[in-house]
Amino acid sequence: MVGSAASRRAFFDLHCHTSASFDSLARPRDQVRAAAARGLTHLAITDHDRIDGALEARDHAPDGLTIIVGEEVKTADGDLICLFLERPLAPGRPADETIAAAREQGGLVGVPHPFDRHRSSLLREARLASLVGLVDWVETWNARVVGRSGNEQAAVFALEHDLPGVAVSDAHSTLEVGVAYNSALDADPSTPQGLLAALARFELVPGRASYFVRGLTPIAKGVNRARGNGRIQPALPL
Repeated sequence: MVGSAASRRAFFDLHCHTSASFDSLARPRDQVRAAAARGLTHLAITDHDRIDGALEARDHAPDGLTIIVGEEVKTADGDLICLFLERPLAPGRPADETIAAAREQGGLVGVPHPFDRHRSSLLREARLASLVGLVDWVETWNARVVGRSGNEQAAVFALEHDLPGVAVSDAHSTLEVGVAYNSALDADPSTPQGLLAALARFELVPGRASYFVRGLTPIAKGVNRARGNGRIQPALPL
């Protein structure tokens, strides 16, 4: 990947975590430093159920790198990626209500790793189909998906429903930032409108996180749990 402030091509990764998440130990400033070093022009920080890590990352962003403030929200139906937020979205609500709340802030919404059977936070399949007209993209290449079938199923789903399918690192460490990303010529995904325009004419650049790096996640969860930063377990609505 080659990017620069003078380049007219955007390189963007729409799913990345920091130590604000319960399953990462990577400080926001370190994720920013890694993204800039690897030539990304836009990085979405999407910590679980909070945006303070994204706000801190934005404060440390150098010229040439735009941080998009986002959140991976645990809805009653599974996780959603919500971007361009000004305030955190509360977990535990139905997916359609969460999407509506993101839209009230002018945000965009994507579906993360929808067919990764190794995760418990997937949108239920019946709900996934019902949300097709409400979301802006689907992750069709998530670098942390184990095996091929999860990403392949996501790609088929996106194609069948005429949704953009993006590549993301889903980074939980500095080693993973930008391992998968998207590229668009003459694009500026710094705003919701700009990102939508980029998603109309972009290329996926896939890559995989190593199994060794993914193996660090349980350690991060244990350390964060000891620090009192466990994942919020919201009550499901009646």
